[in-house]
Amino acid sequence: MVLKKHELEGALAQESQMIKTGQLRDENPLDTSDEFNEFLLACRHGDLKKCQELINLGVNINGKDKFDYTPLIIASLCGHYELVQLLLESGALAERNTFQGERCIYNALNDRIRTLLLQYDFSKSSDPYVYWSTHISSLLTDPRKYLADISLVAGTDSFNMHKLILAARTPYFREKLTSQPETANWNLSPAIPVEAFQIALRYVYLGNLPRDLVPPNSSVTEEEVVRGLDKISKQLEIEQLWQALMVSNDRRLARQRYQDEVERARRQMDDFFRDNVLGRKMVVDTDRVDEVKWKHNNSAFADILLRADIPLDEEETDDNEPDEQEVCEHSIPVGPVSMAAPTSNGATNKTRKSVLYPAHKAMLIRSEYFDRMFSGDFAESQRSETLHTVAVDCAPDTLELVLAFLYTESTDRISLDRALDLLYAADMLFLDTLKSKAAVAISTLGSGSFKVNIAPATVTSATAGHTEEVEPVNIYDVIRAAWDLRVQRLEEFAARYLAYRLEDYIDEEDFQEVIRESASRLRTREETDTIELLDDIRYYLSERFRLRFEDTGLEEFMDENGEINADAAATIAGQATAATAVNKESNGESAPEAVSNGDQQKTQATVVPNLEAAENGEAVKTLGSETAEDEFASDAINYQVLLGKIDTMLERLELDA
Repeated sequence: MVLKKHELEGALAQESQMIKTGQLRDENPLDTSDEFNEFLLACRHGDLKKCQELINLGVNINGKDKFDYTPLIIASLCGHYELVQLLLESGALAERNTFQGERCIYNALNDRIRTLLLQYDFSKSSDPYVYWSTHISSLLTDPRKYLADISLVAGTDSFNMHKLILAARTPYFREKLTSQPETANWNLSPAIPVEAFQIALRYVYLGNLPRDLVPPNSSVTEEEVVRGLDKISKQLEIEQLWQALMVSNDRRLARQRYQDEVERARRQMDDFFRDNVLGRKMVVDTDRVDEVKWKHNNSAFADILLRADIPLDEEETDDNEPDEQEVCEHSIPVGPVSMAAPTSNGATNKTRKSVLYPAHKAMLIRSEYFDRMFSGDFAESQRSETLHTVAVDCAPDTLELVLAFLYTESTDRISLDRALDLLYAADMLFLDTLKSKAAVAISTLGSGSFKVNIAPATVTSATAGHTEEVEPVNIYDVIRAAWDLRVQRLEEFAARYLAYRLEDYIDEEDFQEVIRESASRLRTREETDTIELLDDIRYYLSERFRLRFEDTGLEEFMDENGEINADAAATIAGQATAATAVNKESNGESAPEAVSNGDQQKTQATVVPNLEAAENGEAVKTLGSETAEDEFASDAINYQVLLGKIDTMLERLELDA
């Protein structure tokens, strides 16, 4: 339901008053920093790569400029659908019945973006960590005893808890359990009512706190529960518990306070993860992994070891090869990892290395892969004297990204060079959210800025006095990953990527091979069947050149689907060539005999209306090694050249499409 104008003005006035008095935090604060201005400029241009990089650096995605424009409003106003989608997935607020939310919907350039904004679930945009916080809350009532490793006893009641949650969230238990990791039971003060302790546990596990402090039919009074809460909040050093309890009926205020608590919990869990998982990892010889033994009652509270083998083609330096004896006191000595036996010819035999990470089943079960492993009849689910070691088929850097996501929902460290490996790992572990994040990283960081020109968008590096051009991604690997893992987003990205750089790829054998593979994906291919990848490339090729036609007001050359009419483009290309001849003749040069006087007049009136302006500029080179009077004429010729190259390639491959 969309607010009426007077209702929107009233809601805005009330919101402004609450922000002014400090009751409500401004969710779209004014941001005048250079970083934010750079972000807004990238949103105007639709630069996915730049926007993703700035989001990873922590730019305020919900800030606003001095004109009250947010990044989401600008992206929707400029019609950048993929960017709007990226901003929403990254936590941009698009809540209806708020001032900025309504502006965003009203200002959307087209119905496609407007529909996306209206359909995007509020909880996804306002709380990007909802799945993580829900998992933490679910552990409080999870009946699986193998996940719990400590019992908190209050009178006749006993609660099965998790040392890593208690240590991460409360300074009191962090100190006590670190010094006494073997503790299996903890007796609570009888002076604190069980009801007060239950409320404190809900807070620690990010659960919903009750409105009534005293449940029905309870034998304690509200005053006793309040005193108990005061004692336990001081003992556990969780003074923010009172702020969580003192929530007004205002929905936005309650949501903001809960978001603050979730963010605090994520920071606490991140500290725990870095100190006890990444900080205690061990690098050992692969053939001696079985010699590493960890006891169950260890100071990291780990109940499983994860192993990732270092690829042979990745050379490890001394700086990133920590000595396992320094990393963790619970590993047995297996020798310095930097030592290697010399060969007879003086060379060094590199020993295969593996990295072991102490981990916690309570967090790993967010992956269905691990959940089934630990709850089934597998060896890893059986109790043993020391911790089981589970091998994960990915590189250590990739596994660390997976673990960071499982423990903290963090995906900020996904780099382009690791995104493809992460995509496969997430698929293997049934982590659909992480799989989507990896696909987003590939399609944004690997995209560059799509520009309607001949030169490809490349990453340039100067080496040895000359410039070498390197593509940001191996697009063929991306296409095959999209097919193997059924990632539609990557299929669309790959087609767009190739279309905007088609002149650089179409003559390559690898490109023709991937077209063959696309054609062969239909088991019983008929002559009338199309080639899906090629169809998508044609669509985005049309999009690439369509902008020039729209900008010049020549909508008559667009078909009903908004694509370029190929016949019309061929006519324009022919006329553009004729215009070049006309221009040469006007300068005293001879024109080709095929251009008649009538064609000259028609070309001058339709394609180059301002011939004098064209004469003052330089001729534009085309892909066919011809020259054109302006960029519009050049684009018409280039579009036809590329379509012709596609047809020639299909004939050579003996494919019908």
